[in-house]
Amino acid sequence: MRTWCGLLATAIALVFSVASATAQPPSPESEAAIREKLDRLNRDIEVLRQKGTDPRVLADIEVYAKAADWILRHNEFYKPNYEKDTLAALDTGLKRAAAASEGKAVWGQAPGSLILAYRSKVDESVQPYALQLPEGFDPADGKRWPLYVVLHGRGGTLNEVSFIRKHDGKDVAKGQDWIQLDVFGRINNAYRWSGETDVFEAMADVQRRFRIDDRRIVLWGFSMGGAGAWHLGVHHPSKWCAAGAGAGFVDFYRYQNVKEQLPEYQHRTLRIYDAADYALNLANVPFITYGGEKDKQLAASLIMQEEAGELDVPVELIIGKNMGHKFDDISKEKFMAFLAEHRRKGRPTFPGRREIRFTTSTLRYNECEWLTLHELDQQYEPSTVESRLDERNVLRVTTDNVTALSIARGVADRVSIDGSAPVDLNAAADSNLPDVYFVRDSDGWQVLDYDESLAFIENPEQNKRPGLQGPIDDAFMEPFVCVRGTGTAWSKPLQDWSTASLELFETEFDKWLRGKAPVIDDTQLTDELIAQKNLVLFGDPGSNAVLARVVEALPITWTKDRIEFDGQAYDPATHAVVMIFPNPLNPERYVVINSGHTIHEKDFRASNSWLFPKLGDFAVIRFEKGDKGKPYVEEVVRAGIFNGHWELP
Repeated sequence: MRTWCGLLATAIALVFSVASATAQPPSPESEAAIREKLDRLNRDIEVLRQKGTDPRVLADIEVYAKAADWILRHNEFYKPNYEKDTLAALDTGLKRAAAASEGKAVWGQAPGSLILAYRSKVDESVQPYALQLPEGFDPADGKRWPLYVVLHGRGGTLNEVSFIRKHDGKDVAKGQDWIQLDVFGRINNAYRWSGETDVFEAMADVQRRFRIDDRRIVLWGFSMGGAGAWHLGVHHPSKWCAAGAGAGFVDFYRYQNVKEQLPEYQHRTLRIYDAADYALNLANVPFITYGGEKDKQLAASLIMQEEAGELDVPVELIIGKNMGHKFDDISKEKFMAFLAEHRRKGRPTFPGRREIRFTTSTLRYNECEWLTLHELDQQYEPSTVESRLDERNVLRVTTDNVTALSIARGVADRVSIDGSAPVDLNAAADSNLPDVYFVRDSDGWQVLDYDESLAFIENPEQNKRPGLQGPIDDAFMEPFVCVRGTGTAWSKPLQDWSTASLELFETEFDKWLRGKAPVIDDTQLTDELIAQKNLVLFGDPGSNAVLARVVEALPITWTKDRIEFDGQAYDPATHAVVMIFPNPLNPERYVVINSGHTIHEKDFRASNSWLFPKLGDFAVIRFEKGDKGKPYVEEVVRAGIFNGHWELP
C-alpha cells in the first residue's frame, strides 16, 4: 500500500522553478569588453584548429568561448558578478589557447580543481564538466582512482559561466582519496534526455584521460541531483558500486499532486523516468537516501523505502532531525560514510552478481550485470527478470513480459529460463559469441545457434530494440541532424507550420539543452550522416527530398491533398502527422517526421518532473495560425505508441 499519497496530497511539492530568475543586461562597458575578448578567443581557436590541434584540447578551450556566447545570447546575467565572471572565464580560455599554441596544453596533470570539456556526439556541442584531482594525484604512478559522479541541484541562475566560477580552482577537501566529477548535465533537466547522455559522455571523457577504477564508481546528488541519482541509480544499477540520493522526486503524480490520470500515451511513458517503478533494481546496487525531517522532498525517500520494503529490497534511509531542504553535518557524514564503505568494497568482478532482481518498462534501460534484454512483449509495462544459482551451478532465471534476451557466457555453466531444460552456456552457439541469445516463442524459450544469433542481431523483422524503441524524444539522446526541405511544398500551410516547428525546436534546444540543433538542407544529406545520425525531417514530400525517399516505407499515405494514417484521412492544410520510426535508409537509426522534442519551455520552467514525453511515438496535430506571441495554436487529435513490431495498436 502506498501510504505517502496523503503526504503529497496535502502539500504542494517543492518545484525547482526557474521562472523567477531575472536578468539585467551587462553594462555597455562590460559587454564591449566581453565581446572583444570573445572575438579574440574565437580567433585563437580558429588558428589552433587550422594548425591541427588535438580536438580534445580544443574542446577544453572552446568551452570558455561557449560560456560567454551563451550568456550573451540568452541574456543570463542574473547577478552583478556574472559580468566579471564571464571576463575571468574568457581570460582562462585565452591562457589555455596561448599554452596550446606553444605545445603546453598540460592542464589536469596535478592535484586541484579545474574545468574540462568534451564534444558531444548528440549535437557536436562542447559541454563542460568539473573535475577534482586529490592530493597525491600523479598521472605517472599508474594508480587507478575511484570516481565520484556528483549531480548538482537545480538553479534558476545556473549557466556555464556560473558553473565555471563555482568549480574552477576550488579547493579539494583534505583527505579526499577519489577523483570527483561534477556533471553539468546541460543545465536543469534532472539528467533526462541529452542531460542523461551528458552524464555518461562526461564519465567516458574522464575515463579516457585518467586511470579510473571501473569497479569503484560512486553516484550521488541532492535535490534535482537527488532526483537524478534515483533515476540513474535504478535505471543503470550495474554501473555503480554505490549510489545516494538526497531529497529529489521519484514519480510524477504524487510529486506534482496531480489527481487525474494523464492521457494514456503520456501516462504510459511516465514509466520511462518514474524511479518508483524501478524500486526492485535497488536489489542490485547499495543505495542510501536522505531527507530533511521538514522537507517536502523527504517524500521521495519514504516512497522508495516503502516500494522497496514491499519487494523485500534493502535501502538505507537517513532523516535529518528538524532539517529542511539541506543536509545536517551528522547526516551528511553518515551518508558519505555509506558511500565510502561500498566504494572500498567495490563492485564484484565479472560476472558480477549472479543473483539479480531486475525490472524495466523500456528497452532504453535494458542491462543488469550479465543480462541484456532485447525485446519486450508489452511496451511500457513492467518487465522483470530474477535469477538464482542452484547447488548444481545452474542459473535459474524467471522472466515476465520479456520475449528476447542474452546472457553473458561465463556467468554459470548452465542456465534454465522459466523452467526450461538447462542449456550449456559454454557450448551454446558453438562458443563463438560472448553472449548467448534466447528468444521466446509459443513453445517456450529457444536458444539460438551461431547463425541464428547473427541473424537476430540484424533485426530482420524490424522489432523495437534497445536504442530503437521510441518515443519521439528518444531520438535526441543520440546523434541527430535536422533536415529541412529546399523544394516546392505540396501544402504551404503545412510547410509554414513545419518551418515554425523547426525554429521553435532550435530555440528551445539552444536555451534549455545548451546546444545548437544541427540543421542542414535536404541537398546536403550524405551517406555518412545517414549511417551515423537519427534523421529529423521537416516539411512534406514535395519540399523535402529525403522525406520523399522514405515516405512509402512509413505507416502513412501522403499525397498533395490528403494524409492518411491508420484508416483516417486528414487535410494537410490544417493537420500534420508527427512520428518516430526506424529509418528506411538505415534501420539501425531513427527517422522523425516534423517534430523536435515534445517537451517545451513551459515544462522546463515548471518542474523537471514535467519532462516526460508528450506525444508518444506518433500524433496527429491540428494546427491553425495564432498571433505573434504564439505563431500556431495546436491540438492533439490523437497520439499513441507503436507496439513491439513498430505497428499501430
